[in-house]
Amino acid sequence: MMRKSSIALFAVLAACISIAVPSYAAKPTTAAACKQCHQPADNVVRGNFFGLSENFKTVQVSVGSLIWVIKYGDDLKLSGAEKLGSLTKEKEIAVTFTGGEKTPYAVSLAVKQPAKVPAEKLVSAEELSKLLALGPEKGKFVLIDSRPAARYAEGHILHAVSMPQPSFDALKDKVLPKEKDTLLIFYCGGVT
Repeated sequence: MMRKSSIALFAVLAACISIAVPSYAAKPTTAAACKQCHQPADNVVRGNFFGLSENFKTVQVSVGSLIWVIKYGDDLKLSGAEKLGSLTKEKEIAVTFTGGEKTPYAVSLAVKQPAKVPAEKLVSAEELSKLLALGPEKGKFVLIDSRPAARYAEGHILHAVSMPQPSFDALKDKVLPKEKDTLLIFYCGGVT
């Protein structure tokens, strides 16, 4: 009786194993910084331009520690740049593709454009210099360095407080003033 039960159990296990489908974890499609504004999608990779091979017609997109290699063709719709060859490393891009993650084929590539800040909201170097001379209390301002923490540690503007852009939500209650009439001045490492 025991032997028949063991054989039946073995047969059930063998059947389960033979019909099991191998599974794998999906590759991340969205860089951490992009997740602040965009939801991950199965057919869009959002990250930083890493490289281009015109010979093999592939574009490489960095999504954290993973590099996506995506084929493209002459039918690629490009927006935000005149040509693929003009893209610089680390430029934020979004690539919409077909074919799934194992054989992605780029349908469109969009290059993130710099934010447009109205002139009346910009602080000139001269105005900032005057405010820095007064200090944050007298000048009623908070100067926020939105670069990565390591860059802040290398050097920063006098009176600046570190608030790396990806950590905004985690740090806003600690860094931003309660008084709504306080001038907030943000600076970073370049045009974003």
